[in-house]
Amino acid sequence: MKQTRAMSLVEAVANVVVGYGVAVVTQILIFPVFGLHTTLAQNLKMGALFTGISIIRSFALRRLFERIKVANRSGGRGGHAEPEPPRR
Repeated sequence: MKQTRAMSLVEAVANVVVGYGVAVVTQILIFPVFGLHTTLAQNLKMGALFTGISIIRSFALRRLFERIKVANRSGGRGGHAEPEPPRR
């Protein structure tokens, strides 16, 4: 069964929201272990920054793998593969 565009959007938004929450909670728990003491506001801002960077990274990797997939389908010729001979 194929996922609809609406459900893909819901999944992507949920992934970002959960990732943001995980980043902030992780910072709150881990930073003091390394002697870093930040306010909740600072943790929220850093979490937002990390989340934005993660979205950019994810998008870039998705586009890279899509380019690789397209190149593999065309035999590595950038979409300009020779047509296959007809089957008998």
